Amino acid sequence: MSLENLAIVKTNDLPIRHKGKVKDGKVRSVYWLTARDNKRLWSQLDLLPGTELGIMVISDRISAFECKWQTESGLKGVPGKGASLNAISQYWFRRFDEEGLAGNHIIDTPHPLVWLVEREDPVLVEAIARQYITGSMWRDYKDGIREFGGVTMPEGLKKDQRLDQLLITPSTKGIIRGIPGVRAKDDVNITRQQIVDNYHKFGFKTAEDVDLYETLLTEGFSLISRELDTLGKVFVDTKFELGYTRDAEGNPMMVYMDEIGTPDSSRYWDKAQYEKGNTVEESKEAFRQLLLNNVPDRDVLLNKDRMVERVELAKNYKVPDKVFMDTSDLYRTLAGQITGRSIPISERDARTEIIESLRPYGIIEAAA
Repeated sequence: MSLENLAIVKTNDLPIRHKGKVKDGKVRSVYWLTARDNKRLWSQLDLLPGTELGIMVISDRISAFECKWQTESGLKGVPGKGASLNAISQYWFRRFDEEGLAGNHIIDTPHPLVWLVEREDPVLVEAIARQYITGSMWRDYKDGIREFGGVTMPEGLKKDQRLDQLLITPSTKGIIRGIPGVRAKDDVNITRQQIVDNYHKFGFKTAEDVDLYETLLTEGFSLISRELDTLGKVFVDTKFELGYTRDAEGNPMMVYMDEIGTPDSSRYWDKAQYEKGNTVEESKEAFRQLLLNNVPDRDVLLNKDRMVERVELAKNYKVPDKVFMDTSDLYRTLAGQITGRSIPISERDARTEIIESLRPYGIIEAAA
């Protein structure tokens, strides 16, 4: 079996009956179902009438610095990565349910690479929480910036130092126009006050829901941090995405969505090494650091004004095959440690498996 056949890369051409275009992200593809199929599935799955459903298929693609990467032999995915991310996210979603935190957008899991999800009204804020000063925050701090998310940091902080309190540093999700002091660009740093003053433009139903978003971010971070600590890992920072669904009475209800607490959306460090003064990355940050240390000009990866050059670099730069396979081992090991279950690499046809897993929903095109 070749390396290429071990990773699922193309996920936007499955014969799933859907409306509109397939929403093809860096890692996932989403097929929003037709009105007719939605209506039929409400009864089949005992869902609230009006629920809009979609099929979310995760790939093994690896994205860093907003670009996708490939290896010297042409491998475009990290074997087992998608299944590992799904398994980790679902584990945290289950733990959140058990602890009485907010719900999530997953209705069913027909395959390790597939979620049946409910469409949410997204909050247009990247909910970022940081317990340590590292990464982009450290680079800004080193350059003299002291205000992050509207909070002023003290002088004298050291790289990778633990912060006295969990810091929330939100940024925009997508392009939002007409907000004073906020550029109309994706992923722009914002303050809590800017969110409160313009809560409706950020997708919040009420100003009070800004407090709820911070509570869900803090509670979720704390739960994951406690559990990872028992596994010998430091939960450094993370990004959550939140949105609204409806409760049993049809009222708006904020829930977690997308993925949570994964090594793609978070930083993990080895706890024993950190206590010895060493920072050992155990997440996608290790891959990001490898790129930064090996590309001809690291500023291309760090400077958003050089995005055209960055895209071109990602097309032409080839990562050694061993890096992808080491990343595969890392993700699968992390998923096994967190969930207590092994994540095998499928050597069968994942595409066929996915199609067969979706047939019971009656959404596969007749010719397939």
